[in-house]
Amino acid sequence: MMLGRQKNRTGLRAGAVLAVSALALTACGNDGGDGGSAAEGGDGSESYSIGVSQFLSHASLDAARAGFETRIEESGLDITLDVQNAQGDQATANTIAGSFASADHDLVLAIATPSAQTAAQAITDVPVLFTAVTDPVSASLVESNEAPGGNVTGTSDANPVLEQLTLLTELDPEATTVGVVYSSGEVNSEVQVEWAKEAAEELGLEIVEATVSNSSEVQQAANSLSDVDALYVPTDNAVVSALETLIGVAQERQIPLIPAEGDSVERGGVATYGLSYDQLGAQTADMALRILTEGADPATMPVETLTEPELYVNPAAAEAMGVEIPQSMIDEADHVVGQE
Repeated sequence: MMLGRQKNRTGLRAGAVLAVSALALTACGNDGGDGGSAAEGGDGSESYSIGVSQFLSHASLDAARAGFETRIEESGLDITLDVQNAQGDQATANTIAGSFASADHDLVLAIATPSAQTAAQAITDVPVLFTAVTDPVSASLVESNEAPGGNVTGTSDANPVLEQLTLLTELDPEATTVGVVYSSGEVNSEVQVEWAKEAAEELGLEIVEATVSNSSEVQQAANSLSDVDALYVPTDNAVVSALETLIGVAQERQIPLIPAEGDSVERGGVATYGLSYDQLGAQTADMALRILTEGADPATMPVETLTEPELYVNPAAAEAMGVEIPQSMIDEADHVVGQE
């Protein structure tokens, strides 16, 4: 099936137009605006409009959006981006999705699982792409990663949990318990905790859980994990936005903190195998361009991901947490914070 509007593919104008309205909406809403899609430019070339719904601001999601925007600009097409940010509020994410459903966009990009779920529910007549979604199937966004089956597809940031927890065993061979703070309302987080339990069993570790409903509860949840030997932070939007709270706890207790994102290592985590969210966003933009200019059908476009995570280490953070990173790990690292 071909979603959206059929377009004249000839005479596309060079010089992208990125009219980005980065709006932090409130729950009372914003009409989202009419992107003016399916219109011809003044020189008769085709123009496009993309609505972008980002769940909240933190380094990884911002990088995914930036990678998407850069690749769109590099395409040389006349594309307007209507960027809106829910700032972590689900009601606002719903409002954004509703406004995009009634807007005249040619395609919608949703960044992070909560925004993707609301967009998929509200928008059925134009293509919806997602990025920074851990498990699209568990989030009910696609029928399968190989054959999405509807108007929704995109890129996953599924992270190598086993490899990440293996780093912990190298940093602290005597560690036996790992504390995980995560949002009970985020499907992507629940999936990662299950992955962590499976990896922990293989590595002889025990996962101890503490859940939160928003970022303001992270401190209390971390304090409840008083007897763990390390902290693991999944790609949980609410928790990552309060990462400095967990870093402070890890420093106070002199235990390592292993995040699931390279950006979080740069913010003060010890080490991880992480994906480049900038590259992930660019890869999602390539999918968007195939839909807009080649008529690609999201129903038959497999969910994509990056397959080669990179090793990030932060020696200063490790020292602050009473941990020594083996020199062999530093030598192997793709990114050494403080030496780049």
